[in-house]
This record gives sequence, C-alpha cells and structure tokens, in this order.
Amino acid sequence: MPSSSAASARAVRWAVVLAVTAATALAGAAAGVPSPAMFAGLLVGLGFALRTDWRLDVPELGARLSQGILGVSLGTLVQTSTLGELGRHAVPIVGVTLATLLATVLAGLAMSRLTGLDRPTAAFGMVAGGASGIVAISRELGADERLVAVMQYLRVLVIVVLAPVVAGIAGGPGGGTAAAASGGGAWADGLLTCALCLVAGTALARAVRLPAGSLLGPLVLAAALELAGVPFVAPVPDPLLQAAYVGIGLSVGLRFTVASLRHAARILPATLGMIAALIAASAGLGLLLVPLTGVGALDAYLATTPGGLYAVLAAAASSDVDATFVLAVQVLRLFAMLLAAPLLARWLAGRERPAGGAGA
Repeated sequence: MPSSSAASARAVRWAVVLAVTAATALAGAAAGVPSPAMFAGLLVGLGFALRTDWRLDVPELGARLSQGILGVSLGTLVQTSTLGELGRHAVPIVGVTLATLLATVLAGLAMSRLTGLDRPTAAFGMVAGGASGIVAISRELGADERLVAVMQYLRVLVIVVLAPVVAGIAGGPGGGTAAAASGGGAWADGLLTCALCLVAGTALARAVRLPAGSLLGPLVLAAALELAGVPFVAPVPDPLLQAAYVGIGLSVGLRFTVASLRHAARILPATLGMIAALIAASAGLGLLLVPLTGVGALDAYLATTPGGLYAVLAAAASSDVDATFVLAVQVLRLFAMLLAAPLLARWLAGRERPAGGAGA
C-alpha cells in the first residue's frame, strides 16, 4: 500500500477513535462518571486495541504534552489560602501525609506478594491520590501503566461512590466553606500559563534531570507562579484539560492486550481488598487529626480519603465542613505522592523483584 494511502487510512482510524472517545466521554459525564474524559480514553483505547488490528498508539509528543497540561492544572491548585491552612496545623498534617505514603508503600508490597505483580506496578497501583498523574508517569518509572490504571481508577470509583454517601450521613446539607479546585480564569491567561509552564517547566526539569519531568516540571513551575502571585496565572481552559485527559487515557488503553486484561481480572479481588484496607487506614489516620487540629470527624475523613480529589471537594462544599482544610490536606498529599514517585521507583528498582511480572 502506498505511504499516502497508509497515512490516510491511519488518519481515518484516529478520527474514528477520537469520535467514539468524545461520545463516550459525554455519556460518562452525563452519568456522573469520575474523570469521564480519562475513563473514555482508557475504555475506548482498550476496546480498539483488543477488537481491531489497527495498532494505534499515541505519539510520544502527544503523551508528553498531555502529561504537561495535567501538571499545569495540578500546579494551579496550590494557592496562598491552602498554604495558610497547612501552616496552622503543619506538624499533624505532614505527619498524617507521610503516614499515608508509608501505608500505600506497604500496601503495594503486600499487593506484590499476594498477586505476583512486580513491585513498581503494585506500589504505583496503590498510591493514594493523584491517580491521573501516577498513571501518566508510571511507565516512565518502570511500572505497567495498564495495570496501574486499573487499580488506580477502581480506587477512585469506590471513593467517588463513598464520599457523598458518608458526607450525606454525617454532615447534612450545605454549609461548608466552599473551596474550588480551580478558578474561572480567562482563556487567554490560561493558555499563556499553560504554554509558559509547558516550555519552561519541561526545560528546567530536563536541566536538573528531574524524573517524570514532563509532568513534574510544569507542575512545580505552575505552583511557584501561582504562589508568587503572577497576575496572568490562570487555570488550564477546560477543553484543553479534557483533551489532555483523553490523551493520557488513550495512551494507556491502546497498549492493552488480551493477556494484560486477563491479568487485571485475576488481581481484581486482591485489589478490592487492598483498596478497602487503604480506605480504613486513611480513615484511622484522619481520626488522629480530630484532637490534633480541632476539626470535625467528617472534615478529617474527607481530608484523608485516599484519592478522588474533585468528588471529595464537591462533597465537602455541600456539607457542614471546612472545605479549605479538606483541600489543603488533599493537595499536600497529591504533591507528596507525585514528587515521591520517582524516589519510590528508584528504591523499588534496587530491591529484588518477585517472580511473575505484570504480563505482556
């Protein structure tokens, strides 16, 4: 087949995949699915990978741009009000955050022993918080991003279901101090923020050899600009952020094979059990914050819930809790997990891996 015909056929295939992904994302959003664009990319990519011989894959540049856009979006979550809330209760909040990180590492090691997964895949699958970011960088850090995605988004799904139920039972209707995950921001400012952080953040990450620099470089720079009060800094425009979610989802979904899907099904019972254990451990750590910070039990539970940031914030904003406190603890843990991921990967790589990897 002539190369021009091959290119045309490939373009048509991509158009079909993107159209199906857009329709699936809209349906997911209407049904209240968490991160519908990411889920749509993951599920549609998986479907086309398993049911066709199209052999599509997201180009490396597209994957890195998607990671960078996500990094900028996460970086703009850090605001002075968030830091002020952290400063008032720094010691207990940092202590609980570190304890949560330790709990996820232990859960990952236990998951590896129970299922035969390699340690990086098991550990990143159990990391509490920053699901989209962890999935985006897991392959670069030596894990099987397909299985990491299954474990991460299964945990997010459980938490999304539980958070409003618990808040409704314990907190009652509206009355919290509303805290938005991101502001409105002008489109032009958002695009300028995104472009600057993508270019400069990636360059700085490369200069200092920061692992997973495509995501962490723009993330750190966006947070620094936000805290410095740079006037034009604004959240990433939502359509651009949704496109990034689709890119990350497709980059994972299109790499699935029948063998990896079967492996994901085999580890499902152990994954659910470990998720339940993590939620219980996080709730226990949250109870420690009640006497140490003076917040209510529901505030502490939502603040320490292991993931589902936007669903947790929505539940907090509609309940009688301090949503700024919830946001502060959640954002600190998100940053801690993402920044610790490269160090965790190096530590795990230095340990002997058990037999029986993640499967092709």
